[in-house]
Amino acid sequence: MLLEIAGLASHYGRIRALDAIDLTVGDSELVTIVGANGAGKTTLLRTISGVQPASHGVIRFRGEDITRTTPARRVRLGISQVPQGRQMFAPMSVEDNLLLGAFTRPRHEIEPELEKLYGLFPRLKERRRQPAGTLSGGEQQMLAIARALMAKPDLLLMDEPSMGLAPRIVERIFDTIRELRATGVTILLVEQNAFAGLSVADRGYVLESGRIVLEGRAAELLADERVKAAYLGL
Repeated sequence: MLLEIAGLASHYGRIRALDAIDLTVGDSELVTIVGANGAGKTTLLRTISGVQPASHGVIRFRGEDITRTTPARRVRLGISQVPQGRQMFAPMSVEDNLLLGAFTRPRHEIEPELEKLYGLFPRLKERRRQPAGTLSGGEQQMLAIARALMAKPDLLLMDEPSMGLAPRIVERIFDTIRELRATGVTILLVEQNAFAGLSVADRGYVLESGRIVLEGRAAELLADERVKAAYLGL
């Protein structure tokens, strides 16, 4: 198992944001976490990446306990995150943003990886010298994904990739997610758009008020009457 989480809790001061989370992600699997705003989805990804401390529980990556390791160490182990809101370095060029994602890579690997990602995201190659802050929302999301992939992660954490984007751009982003999945990239996807998130996933978890209340195969969750009523508007 690539990622194993057991009994995970996290607090903001006295407020418990996550409570007794048990979750697994296997190699080459795409797992989606759905839930309403404030359910704890972003906190969960931040805790996995080490930005938010765990209060209780264990996070294991390839069998190694990483619960107390630094975020930088987790990147070196193979965990990379596409943050909510993209978080570009706006004055810097597209290419410089990508290079920042490769800080753990040997120098000789960086140029081939750049060209590989420019093949996946040709629009970024067209705009490689352009300040990242001048890109459209969809282009910035593509840049955020490509920047995370520059670390060549074993596990890609994606936080609300469809947020704030037009439906046509959302379709393009999820096409990209499907392409990444087809190449064997392991993805843990947090997505408020339950239908879109579960449609591309192998398995899913439903998070409410910091707790997992449902889990199962993605197709089963899409057919679950509780998920339909709460998240699909059916």
